[in-house]
Amino acid sequence: MNRLSIYISMEILKPFLVVSFILAGLFTSFNAARYLAETVTETLGMVLITKLIILKTIIAMEVLFPIALYAAIIVALGRLHRDQEVIVLKSAGISENFIVKNILNLCIPIGIMVGLLSIFGRPWAYEMIYRLDESTSTQLDVSRYQARRFYGDEQSDSIIYIENKLSNNDADLQGVFHYMRKDSSSDIIIAKQGFQEPAEDYSPPKLHLLDGHMYRMDRSTTRDSIIKFSRFVYMPSPEIARDYQRKAASTLDLNFSEDTQDIAEFQWRVTRAFSTILLAMVAIPLARSSPRQGKSEKIIAAAVIFAIYYNLSGLAQTWVEQGLVPRFPGVWWLHLLMLIAVFLIFSPKVQKLLQSR
Repeated sequence: MNRLSIYISMEILKPFLVVSFILAGLFTSFNAARYLAETVTETLGMVLITKLIILKTIIAMEVLFPIALYAAIIVALGRLHRDQEVIVLKSAGISENFIVKNILNLCIPIGIMVGLLSIFGRPWAYEMIYRLDESTSTQLDVSRYQARRFYGDEQSDSIIYIENKLSNNDADLQGVFHYMRKDSSSDIIIAKQGFQEPAEDYSPPKLHLLDGHMYRMDRSTTRDSIIKFSRFVYMPSPEIARDYQRKAASTLDLNFSEDTQDIAEFQWRVTRAFSTILLAMVAIPLARSSPRQGKSEKIIAAAVIFAIYYNLSGLAQTWVEQGLVPRFPGVWWLHLLMLIAVFLIFSPKVQKLLQSR
C-alpha cells in the first residue's frame, strides 16, 4: 500500500473511529440513564448493571459501525472535494476509481467485522443478558440486599426484608420476611435464620430458610393454613430458561429452522456485512461536492437515504417473520436492489450525469 492509499484510508478511518466512539458513548449513556431512572441500581448492583450496559452496547455496534462508516465516508470525501484535493489527484493522472478501490479495501474488513459481530457476537451477548436476567429476575438473590430495608418487586408482587446479615459474604441471614402475592392466595414466610447457596453459571440462586413458618391466606376459600418448617429451600423456576430465546440461538441452529421468525433472525445476521459495504458505496457519490456547494443539501440527502434503507431493512425482516415473504427472496430482495443501485451509480453514464450537476 503506497502513501496515497494510506492517506485516503486514514482520512476515512479517523472520522470513523471518532463517530463510532461518540455513538457508543451516547448509547451507553442512554442505557445508564435508563437504569438509574428505573431505580434498579441498589437491587441489581453496579457490577451487574455495568455488565448489562456493556453487553447491550456490543449488540448495538452491529448498527452503529455501519452508521459511523457511512458518515465517515461522506465527511472525509466531502472535505477532499471541497479542498480540491480530488481535482489535484485527477490532474496527476489518478482516476476516481483509485479512490473507490481504496475505500472498498477499507470497507470490506469493516463489513466482515460487522458480519462476525452479528453472527457470533450478537447471540453471545444476548445469551449473557438472558443468563444475567435469570440470576437477577428472582427477588431472593439476597446478596444484593442490605439489612433492615424493604425490597419490593411489582412484577412478582413480592416483598422481602432481612433483619441482619452476619458474615462478610452476606450468606448468613437472621430474621427473614418474605411476602408473595399470587392469583388465588398470599404467602408470608418468616424464618429465624437462612443462607444463600452460591449460584453457578448465572443460574437462579437457592435460598435456604431455617426454623420458620409459612402462612398461606387462600382468597378462594375461608380457610388459611400455617406450615412450620425446619428447612425451606426456595428456588424459583426461571421462565427465561424454559423459553426458546431466538436472539441468543446460534446462527447455525437458525439456519436449519423452518420457523419464519428464526429465518428472519438468521437473514438479518448474515446480511449485516453486505449492507455495511453497500451503504458505504452509496455514500461515495453523496460526498461529491464543489468548493462553493453547501453541506446541508448533501447531509439531508444522505440522512434520508440512510433512513429509508434501514427502515426498509426492518420492514423486510418483519415481512419474513410474518410469513408474507418466503425464505427466498426473504430480506435479500432489498440488498439486491441496493446492489443494482450501486452498479447504476458507478456506471459511466450516471457518473457523468452526477458530475455535470
